[in-house]
Amino acid sequence: MLFNSTAFLVFFPAVTVLYFALPGRWRAAMLLLASCYFYMAFIPAYLWILAGTIVVDYAAGIGLERLQGSPRRRLFLIASLIANIGVLAVFKYYNFFAASVGDLAAALGVNGTLPIPRFALPIGLSFHTFQAMSYTLEVYKGRQPAERNFLLFALYVMFYPQLVAGPIERPQNILPQLHTTHAFDARKLTEGLDLMLWGFFKKIVIADRLSLAVDHVYSAPGTHQGQELVFATYAFAIQIYCDFSGYSSIARGAARVMGIDLMENFDTPYLATSIADFWSRWHISLSTWFRDYLYIPLGGNRVGAPRRYRNLLVVFIVSGLWHGANWTYLVWGALHGFYAVVGTRLAERNPAHLPENVAKNQAAAPASRLWRWTRRLITFQLVAFAWIFFRAASLSDAWQIVSHLTDLHARLDVGLSRQDVALSVMLVLGLFALEAGGANPFERLRGKVFVRWSFSYALVFSLMLLGKYTSREFIYFQF
Repeated sequence: MLFNSTAFLVFFPAVTVLYFALPGRWRAAMLLLASCYFYMAFIPAYLWILAGTIVVDYAAGIGLERLQGSPRRRLFLIASLIANIGVLAVFKYYNFFAASVGDLAAALGVNGTLPIPRFALPIGLSFHTFQAMSYTLEVYKGRQPAERNFLLFALYVMFYPQLVAGPIERPQNILPQLHTTHAFDARKLTEGLDLMLWGFFKKIVIADRLSLAVDHVYSAPGTHQGQELVFATYAFAIQIYCDFSGYSSIARGAARVMGIDLMENFDTPYLATSIADFWSRWHISLSTWFRDYLYIPLGGNRVGAPRRYRNLLVVFIVSGLWHGANWTYLVWGALHGFYAVVGTRLAERNPAHLPENVAKNQAAAPASRLWRWTRRLITFQLVAFAWIFFRAASLSDAWQIVSHLTDLHARLDVGLSRQDVALSVMLVLGLFALEAGGANPFERLRGKVFVRWSFSYALVFSLMLLGKYTSREFIYFQF
C-alpha cells in the first residue's frame, strides 16, 4: 500500500483508532494483521517469503541465547544469515548474475546461458532482511536478549510504517517499545501528524513534480542537450531526497501517533561539508548498519591506511549493490567509495577538514563561513554527479549524460512549462530555507501556536493546489 494513496487515507486512521481502542494485549496482533494487509496490497504471495525468514530468525535468536559458550552457537547465526541473504540472492541478484554471465559468454564467443526466471522483486526486500539480520547479529554479540514473544518479533520485522523503506531499525530501539502499552498522547498525535504532513509535502508537491522533468530527460538522454541534462540531474538530486526523506517523515509520523519513536533517517544531507559528513546525514539507518556490521568487523579505523581505504571501498561498493542489481549502482557505490578515500586522505593531512572540526567553527570568521559554504557546494556537486549513475537506466545512458553535460544550447526542453520550471525552483529554494535550521521545521515552531497552525494550513493548501496526484511509488520501494 502506498502512503500517497486513497487506500492509506482510510487505512491509517482506522488502524490508529483500533490501536488505542483495543486492550494492550491485543494491540500487537492487530498491528501485525494490519501490517500483513499493508504488505499484501503489493504482491500477496510474497508475504510467505517474509513469514519464512521471520520463523528462521525467531528460532535462530532463541538458539543463539540458549547455546551461550557452545561452538554450535555459530550455526544458528549462519542459518539466519543464509536464509536472509539467500532470499536476497535469489530474488534480487540472480537475474543480474545470470545476465552478466550470458553477456560474458557472448563476448567470449561461448554458447550457453543461465535460465532467467520471471518474477517481480518483493517490495522493500533489502530493508526488512537487513532489519531481521540486525536482530540475530545483536543477539549473537550479546547486546540484545532473544525475543520469546513470536507476535512481537514478527511485528518488529513487519511494523507497517517502516516495513518497505525503513528506517532500518535495531531491536534495542523497537522491541522495548512494542512491549510497552502506549496511552493516547495528544502531543505525540500532533507531532506525528506534523511529520506526516511535512513528508507528504516533500513527496507530492516537490518530488513528484520534479520527477516529470527527470523522467522526461533520463528516459531518452541522447535527445537532450547539456543544460537539460544538468537541470534533470540537479532535479533528481532533489527528487530522491524529497521522495526518500518524505517517506521517512511519514513513517516516523505514523509511528509517533501510536507512541512509537523511529530513528531519524535524514539530517539535512545537502548541507554536508564533506562526503563523510554527507553519509552521516543521508539514510542514517543504512550507513550505520554498514558501519557496525561490515566496516568495523573488517577492521574499521583500527588498521593501517591501505586497509582502511580498502575497507571504505568495500563498504561503498556493497552499498551500491544493496541498492540494486545493476552495474550503474556498483559504479555509484564505487564512486562514493573513491570520494570517501580521497576525503579521508585529505582530512588526515589536515585535521581541520574533519566534519567534527568543521562543525566547531559554525560561529567562525566570515572567511571561514565562506569556506564552509564552498565545501558544501563542492560536496553537493560531487553527490549530484554520482546520482547520474544511480538514476541512469544503463552505463551507456550514464556515459551519454556525463559526456554531454557541457554541450550547452539555447533550448530547455525538460517536459515542464516555463511556469512549472520557475515554480519548481521556488519550491526547492523554499525547502532549503525551511530546512536550514533542521530537517523538521515544526520542531522550531513549538510553543508558537499561531505560526505552527498557519504553517500547517499553508502545507495543506500546497498539497491541494500544487500536489501531483499520480500515486507514484516511492523510489526506494524498488530496493
